[in-house]
Formats: sequence, C-alpha cells, structure tokens
Amino acid sequence: MASDVISTDRVEEANVYSAAGDKLGSIDDLMIDKVSGQVCYTALEFGGFLGIGTDRYPIPWSMLKYDVAVDGYVVPLDKTQLEGAPRYSSDAVPDYDDIYRSSVDKYYGL
Repeated sequence: MASDVISTDRVEEANVYSAAGDKLGSIDDLMIDKVSGQVCYTALEFGGFLGIGTDRYPIPWSMLKYDVAVDGYVVPLDKTQLEGAPRYSSDAVPDYDDIYRSSVDKYYGL
C-alpha cells in the first residue's frame, strides 16, 4: 500500500508539468505557514539553462496536484502564463507577507 505522505526532500526537486504534459521546472522550496503548519506556496524553479539564470516562481500549493503517472506535480498553467508571473532570484527571496501573498494569489485568480 502506497503512503499518502511524502518527505520534503522528495518534494523539493520534484518535477512540475503543465496539464498538457510539458515539463515546466522543478520545486525549489516550500513555503510553510508558521502557525498552521500548512504548505502555502511552492517556489518553482523555471527558466534559464542547466540551473543558471533560473528564477523562482511562487505558486499557491493548492494549484499543484500530484500525478503518479508522471511521478511529479501538475499545475493548470503553461510556460506563457509563468513568464508573466511574479518571480524572484534565489538570492532575493521576498518576505511572504500579506501584500506579497495577495499579489501572487491575485495573479493566479485565487
């Protein structure tokens, strides 16, 4: 029987695909609410070449669905939608305060 839980080190670096099956990138980080303990966002590593010049794209965790067929996560997004999404470099992680979270949620229509 397969487990319904997964270790964070297996989630980080997991591949993320569009609904059409295109690989969008991989999970770089999880953003966890300190009080509730719930995962709120994932930072998707997207763009660049061989890990150079990649940015982090915060995506609300609720948008990701694990798909055993691809052994990764699927989001209802494509590369074009991500190119216009909020993003940051790995050395400039923003505070996930209410204003920032609101802007990310608004971009994704949540």
